[in-house]
Amino acid sequence: MNIGLYQNASALNALERWQDAVSQNITSSQVTGFKRRTVQVSGVSSGEILYSPDMKPDRGDGVPGILPQTRYAISFIAGENQPTGRDLDFAVSGEGFFGFKTPDGRTAYTRAGQFQIRADRMLVTTQGLEVLSEDGNPIQFPAQNGKLVVNADGTVRFGDSILGRIGVFKASNPSQLSSLSAGVFSAGPSAGMKPAEKPEIQQGYLEASNTAPLREMVDLVNISRAYEANQKLIQTRDQAMGQTLEALT
Repeated sequence: MNIGLYQNASALNALERWQDAVSQNITSSQVTGFKRRTVQVSGVSSGEILYSPDMKPDRGDGVPGILPQTRYAISFIAGENQPTGRDLDFAVSGEGFFGFKTPDGRTAYTRAGQFQIRADRMLVTTQGLEVLSEDGNPIQFPAQNGKLVVNADGTVRFGDSILGRIGVFKASNPSQLSSLSAGVFSAGPSAGMKPAEKPEIQQGYLEASNTAPLREMVDLVNISRAYEANQKLIQTRDQAMGQTLEALT
């Protein structure tokens, strides 16, 4: 087996996955609260390379053959909070996510705090899904008119009434958060979601994506060059193998 061919083929696969992540980052760079995708690469041992006829397998004579292995990850570094001046726009400062109920009754999480008041006076996301308070219940506004003020700790004041606190939920193990769509995540049991002890919310702000489009474009160039180099190596190895077989026949 020519392990070099397998190494180059694995490298091409890793580069394709990296390119997919970068393309999604560029596409979603203007999405509020979006978290950039990353690709983590590690080496996996796959047999050994014997570069002398005297070497025998399984004796430790050769050099370990390492193949690249990739997996997707998410960068939860906070984006910049940008002012909007809109009373129903909110941004989390520091760690934490807003929570809301999905149509199937599960709880999903997001950093995008662009909310609305539904016809039934519930506080909802732009998709019409109910935003949760710190105790996991929806937040409903009274029928009368009033000024909406949300304190830094998430306390919601509407006129003279206090309606509770907007929930900010923190994950003890963020790596267990799974992306549902751009800027929206689900949490498995091992994510350890719980209300933040000291939440910080900015009213009239939205968090921008943490993606830097220029950096992603540079990554695309580097991916293209690395892909081309691996393709040429595969062609060179294939030609050398063909010449060897012709010489032996």
